[in-house]
Amino acid sequence: MENTIPGIMELLKGVRSDVAKQIRRMPDFVIQDPKTKSVYFVEVKFRASGEFSILDLPENYPYDNAYIILVSKKHIKCITVEELKAGEIISSTSTNYLNHRKEFHLKREVIVDFCNFAVQFFESI
Repeated sequence: MENTIPGIMELLKGVRSDVAKQIRRMPDFVIQDPKTKSVYFVEVKFRASGEFSILDLPENYPYDNAYIILVSKKHIKCITVEELKAGEIISSTSTNYLNHRKEFHLKREVIVDFCNFAVQFFESI
């Protein structure tokens, strides 16, 4: 959203309207698979613990079809909001790694590179 409408988050500071609230709740990204032309909502979150559950989403989160990509100090994992609502979670021991998501056609090597970058970036946290 910040790139689509430059300065929007700054303009919305202190604004309490329904539209402002909806804009703040929008997913971080909309991505498209170049092969299939499928489009996805994506939220990216960081958790030092490497854990994420339905309780970490805002109440009444409206994007049931969104994907949550969780970056931790050790891994990059992914889960859908539908999976969260069904009781699944991301934990430090779960195996829902981003490279297991076939929807995105991502190469494992690219994800490992980003994971290594994240480890270096968050080393001091």
